[in-house]
Amino acid sequence: MAPDAPPDVFAPATLGPVALRNRTVKAATFEGRTPHGVVTDDLVDYHLAVARGGVGLTTVAYLAVAPEGRTHREQILVGPATKPGLTRLADTIHETGAKIAGQVGHAGPVANGRSNGVHALSASRMPSPLSMQMVRSATEQDLTRITKAYVDTARILVSAGFDVLELHMAHSYLISSFLAPGLNRRKDGWGGPLENRARLARQVAQAVREEVGDQAAVTAKLSVSDGFKGGVRTEDSIEVARLLEADGHLDALQLSGGSSLMNPMYLFRGDVPTKEFAATMPPLVRFGMKTPMGKGFLKHYDFEEAYFFEKASQFRAALAMPLMLLGGINQLATMERAMASGFDFVAMGRALLREPDLVNQLQNGRQKAGKCIHCNQCMPTIYSGTRCPEIPAYEKSE
Repeated sequence: MAPDAPPDVFAPATLGPVALRNRTVKAATFEGRTPHGVVTDDLVDYHLAVARGGVGLTTVAYLAVAPEGRTHREQILVGPATKPGLTRLADTIHETGAKIAGQVGHAGPVANGRSNGVHALSASRMPSPLSMQMVRSATEQDLTRITKAYVDTARILVSAGFDVLELHMAHSYLISSFLAPGLNRRKDGWGGPLENRARLARQVAQAVREEVGDQAAVTAKLSVSDGFKGGVRTEDSIEVARLLEADGHLDALQLSGGSSLMNPMYLFRGDVPTKEFAATMPPLVRFGMKTPMGKGFLKHYDFEEAYFFEKASQFRAALAMPLMLLGGINQLATMERAMASGFDFVAMGRALLREPDLVNQLQNGRQKAGKCIHCNQCMPTIYSGTRCPEIPAYEKSE
């Protein structure tokens, strides 16, 4: 390879202390395969398919650090009771030659307090459109407890065999709610100036790194933009990224966008399955989606290949640390463009949901692009087993 040639996306690479067989990542996308909050055969098979399909790293979505930090009660809460299943999942993935990441997070205001049986937390008090309850403002004691919970979760996941820990700092989850000025109206040392609002992100990253050392890679998912008024703006997020880079606790950033609470379609783009999505929600939420405010929840954004590329490129210009490009990556040419533009990894979600073996197909030259049509009909399936409607019927097991 010539000295200035970009890396081959299918060649081996390193992510911190972890050796990967290539630079492709299965992004964390809610699987909907843990009806009792524990690893199931369905969940193992879901990740096994993309691991056999060629990805270098597959990411298990939404592993909660605390009971109130689950998005809902079916989500896995990492602890002694769930460790055996997580170990089995990691061992199975390793048999394919792929590595496994766990998306570690606290859902904050995105949590459904009514489902979890405990009120959700956020940077500041706010109403929850999910539970129709009030989300309470996190106290100093909460933040101390939750930071320790991140550490405990990281310890368990590493001992279970996970190679990478992805800290969720996007999508209006707890850490993201502190970063967003519209959600963080605090007057204490956790609110106001950006450096204060970034304290929790930096504190969690440091605590997790000090716990795991070089036993695992530590990454974070960060928004290029939240896509709503009062959310995290690109220029502020770049400054947060600079702070995280200067701290030196992370091995890479995965650049995402949008808000699960305020503007989810900013992340997904493409067709908006409003009726189908509403039909899967609890009655109160379904009613709310029929109101003018609710109808504006799922906004339409035209799909375009690599739709975060331009904003992500601003991060690339400002940072030296490894970056993962996410958002509408379906074509081999896009992956090669990402490598040529200085990105270190490419992360895919819906493309791999449609074709779990897409990486092998691209690497072997059998395809130049994926078959996902961006209809987003996968979105309404998230509570019954996330799947693509274009592939054979899926039967959920209990």
